[in-house]
Amino acid sequence: MNHEIPRAAVAEAIVNAVAHRDYASNASVQVMLFADRLEIWNPGQLPPSLTPEALRVPHASIPHNPLIAEPLFLTRYIEKAGTGILDMIDLCEAANLPAPQFRQEGGQFIQTLWRQARAPTAQVTAQVEAGPKLLTEKLLRSVADALGVPTAQVTAQVTAQVAAVLLAASGEPKSREELQEAAEMKHREHFRKAYVEPLVTADWLRRTIPEKPTSRLQKYVITGGGKAWLDEYQTQAAGSASDAAKDRLSEGLPVGHRKGGAK
Repeated sequence: MNHEIPRAAVAEAIVNAVAHRDYASNASVQVMLFADRLEIWNPGQLPPSLTPEALRVPHASIPHNPLIAEPLFLTRYIEKAGTGILDMIDLCEAANLPAPQFRQEGGQFIQTLWRQARAPTAQVTAQVEAGPKLLTEKLLRSVADALGVPTAQVTAQVTAQVAAVLLAASGEPKSREELQEAAEMKHREHFRKAYVEPLVTADWLRRTIPEKPTSRLQKYVITGGGKAWLDEYQTQAAGSASDAAKDRLSEGLPVGHRKGGAK
């Protein structure tokens, strides 16, 4: 059986989370599958002598929970030599996938394994279907800067979700729950950390109660910076959709017809 992400790499990431998590924390190990990646979160911090960057080169094995790590080693689930993460990187690169990403965030250690890029499906929104013309380098770079991630991580889906959030916040102020529903995202904490907080920091969204960020009455509204990006996105989306329609008509196809597929 062929696996989209190498099975051994996924197993290594989950075992790492179980072996090195902070068991004094009430937080859980979380495994979350997204359109473009698999994320494994566990509560805890790296030892002071290690950083996420240092994990990418040969490093010492410093188990957070030696009494748990020992039986995992004896049953061959982990290596004592600190080679597990290096193996994960090698496995993903051998499968022609981007190297895994590791980061510390809010008391959590997060491992990200990337999935193979997929062609748009019939369920993707019309704006994303417009294709490469829509996702210009400028748009992608702007989203990457706003979210604080590399441009390579900004997929068509991520761009469409940002646009959905900003569009929802363009009228009356919206709660976080309303913005999350507009983006069609399920994981509340991920949405807050990966979208809402970065967009506020980037001044694309504004809190209605800035002096009380965690207020239960908190709502969000688009800013001038967010509106400028959204206007450009919508302009390019309309242009791309028009070009696509012209291409279909020039080929003698109905505008709603998909070449090689069902309507």
